[in-house]
Amino acid sequence: MKLADLIRTYDETGTLPMLPQGHYIDGAFHPASDGARMDSFDPGRGTVLGSFAAGGAEDVDRALASSQRAFEAWRDVPPATRCRILNDVAALMRAEADLLAVVESLDSGKTLAEAQGDVAGSARLFEYYAGAADKLDGRSPDLGGGTVAFTAKEPVGVTAHIVPWNYPTSTLVRGIAPALAAGCTAVVKPAETTPFTALLIADLLVRAGVPAGVVNVVTGTGAQAGAPLVGDPRVRHVTFTGSVGTGIDVMQRVAPNVTGLTLELGGKSPLIGFADASAAKVADGALWAIFSNSGQICSAGSRLIVHRSLHDQVLSELVARAQKLRVGHGLRNPDMGAVNSDLHLSRIAGHVDAARARGLEIVTGGHAVTDPETGAGWFYAPTVIDGVPQDDDAVQQEIFGPVLTVQTFDDIDEAISLANGTDFALNAGIYTPDITTALRVARRVDAGQVTINDYWAGGIELPFGGNRKSGFGREKGLEGLEAYTRTKSIAIAV
Repeated sequence: MKLADLIRTYDETGTLPMLPQGHYIDGAFHPASDGARMDSFDPGRGTVLGSFAAGGAEDVDRALASSQRAFEAWRDVPPATRCRILNDVAALMRAEADLLAVVESLDSGKTLAEAQGDVAGSARLFEYYAGAADKLDGRSPDLGGGTVAFTAKEPVGVTAHIVPWNYPTSTLVRGIAPALAAGCTAVVKPAETTPFTALLIADLLVRAGVPAGVVNVVTGTGAQAGAPLVGDPRVRHVTFTGSVGTGIDVMQRVAPNVTGLTLELGGKSPLIGFADASAAKVADGALWAIFSNSGQICSAGSRLIVHRSLHDQVLSELVARAQKLRVGHGLRNPDMGAVNSDLHLSRIAGHVDAARARGLEIVTGGHAVTDPETGAGWFYAPTVIDGVPQDDDAVQQEIFGPVLTVQTFDDIDEAISLANGTDFALNAGIYTPDITTALRVARRVDAGQVTINDYWAGGIELPFGGNRKSGFGREKGLEGLEAYTRTKSIAIAV
């Protein structure tokens, strides 16, 4: 089906006939071992989109056994062949982009344009790591004497991927693409509110030429499916994206098996606007840093730290633009889509209500809304809170929604102190035409990535990850391959 047909079918039926029904194991869909099922909702309507298998330890065991068998063959596939296959995956993903984007929008609540961007970026990820598959070279150090030595890059083995609900497609692919390029296999546990694109992509991989069992997907809850997956000794690396609390639990579960771990956790990222910056550019940068994907981004710019002289002008323009943002069902391509679940909507509202009760100034927003066309769905109005003290919960805690705090500073040292004044260190944005100031701040701000004069600058080629409670390890870029390879040294006396 093409895009218009998919949207029409959903509008008429409230679902799509091609939604997967079971786990994807060994190249085929299978029901849960006990027949259990769960519902997934369309956040834009607040209604059931479809149901899927609710897996448990037995399903995880089948998936791991399949991936373990597949690993013995996949690791020996010539790198050039893996390169070709991953390029074929990218091509097929582009051919089926309409379906993947519509399902992504419906399952997550994000706008269709955002979902289309995620699918296009995911195809590019497969191409990028396809190009790296045949370039995982070792080196040959000179030991002198009669010894010849070299190193070899080897795949770590079976990997586990715990995928969040805010970016179900792109977070999945940024983990499995380098894993497959390195010769690893993968078992994926998608979030229980967004299972469908992971299942569709697993089937797409096999149709593009990836052998059955190389990527398996088990759906269900974190407690029933995720916990037994990450704690299994057959898993040699876990890639987890999610909350700090769950990340700590994952660390504890993998520790007895000394399993490798990449954690991409929370963020409370600052966007710093200096006195010489354009107020319009700072306001525009802050707008999309926090309201893209309804603020449900680990690296969202959720703290605007602006020079006192620029504050009034930036705030006035930012609020005016925030109030004009069109909120609605993702398939109609508004400016901002739905919040992923009713539970998460209540969490966002709880944060803002508590801030209001503490006497903070809610300049705009601060309440839940519905789709203006249907009166349904889970939405939160674009919200700006001004004059927030550094020690306030609104600054210190990740709200993970369309809620921006605003603070002022007088000099560069104060700006850096405010920026570094939380437990998180994921992203930072700097707005100034003075490159000396920009680079001084970039070096002193604690963050995994820093952008200058464009909050979302960067791309697939650059590594992504955080410091402190934002996690450790890096994804994307060539650094994204490191978690999935190990180095073996070989020395020969001749």
